Amino acid sequence: MIHAYAEEYLNDAMRNLGEAFDYAACACKIDIEEFMQYFITGKYAEQFGIGNPKIISGMSGTELAINIISESGKNIDFPAEQTVYDYSAEYWCGWILAYYQWYTARSFKNIYDYISMAEVYKLYPTLHEAPEDKFVDTVNAIISSKIGTTALQSQRKKAGLTQVQLAEKANVNLRTLQQYEVNAKNINKASFQTVMALCHALGCQAEDILEY
Repeated sequence: MIHAYAEEYLNDAMRNLGEAFDYAACACKIDIEEFMQYFITGKYAEQFGIGNPKIISGMSGTELAINIISESGKNIDFPAEQTVYDYSAEYWCGWILAYYQWYTARSFKNIYDYISMAEVYKLYPTLHEAPEDKFVDTVNAIISSKIGTTALQSQRKKAGLTQVQLAEKANVNLRTLQQYEVNAKNINKASFQTVMALCHALGCQAEDILEY
């Protein structure tokens, strides 16, 4: 499975984005929704999303937040840099968002098109102690409900197969199949072999499961 960047950088990325959200919200008193908008409209989200070491490891979370806020043009007196974080709900929002972006390889802008930071924040009480994959599954389901039915999902249901049955029949990783069904991964960029295996299992043509 292809992720956004090498896993060796993931812990740094999660910690730093968590610290950035915590500093912005708790120290600078900026709403996390507003901070997220600064993030995705500036230059840092794209570089963070591809795992640029200078962005995800080369600066602290506080430095990242200051750069994002400064780039937005918002004029504030920045509080002293934090060195200790108490893992607030805001910290978790940034931390888990970094994981989701790495796992799905979706851009932060694309993620934000479907789920707001307010919605992420509401998941904190039930998911902050759960495995990260539980958050991935939950957000994928939320996005799926907003996107509607994908062509692949329609063909699978037409064939009377569950996701598990189709994954086994096509010899495709179950989680990858689930991501294709909710557009967390673009099926149009899947390998020829994967598309053909799914078509063979479903008894359909490639154009029946690709998105247009």
